[in-house]
Amino acid sequence: MSAKSGQSSGSARSGEDAGKATGANSERIESMYRSDRLGAWTFVAVLWVTVLFVLVMIWQVVDDGTIRAVLAVAAGALLLFNTASIGAMVKHYEEDKEFIYGLDIHHLDAARAARRK
Repeated sequence: MSAKSGQSSGSARSGEDAGKATGANSERIESMYRSDRLGAWTFVAVLWVTVLFVLVMIWQVVDDGTIRAVLAVAAGALLLFNTASIGAMVKHYEEDKEFIYGLDIHHLDAARAARRK
């Protein structure tokens, strides 16, 4: 039993092995990563369109220059930080995709095998 993790070394080892890519899984891993990357950047694009639409629509209603400035700064900060966080997430997924998606594939295959029984 590992003192740090509270797991036996056998179960920790199987978790590590499940996250490793094999030749057969590398295409599945790449496909899952591309799908997640597309979804993430699509979300960012929809967020930008939505925030800019709301900003343009509310701009017509707000006459005070100070409130307009606050709205513009808040919208800019929202878009900047959300875009940066999604970019960091996608970069992390790319760097560690063999483990992340290898583990997903392992669990998907195990669930599929369990359903067949």
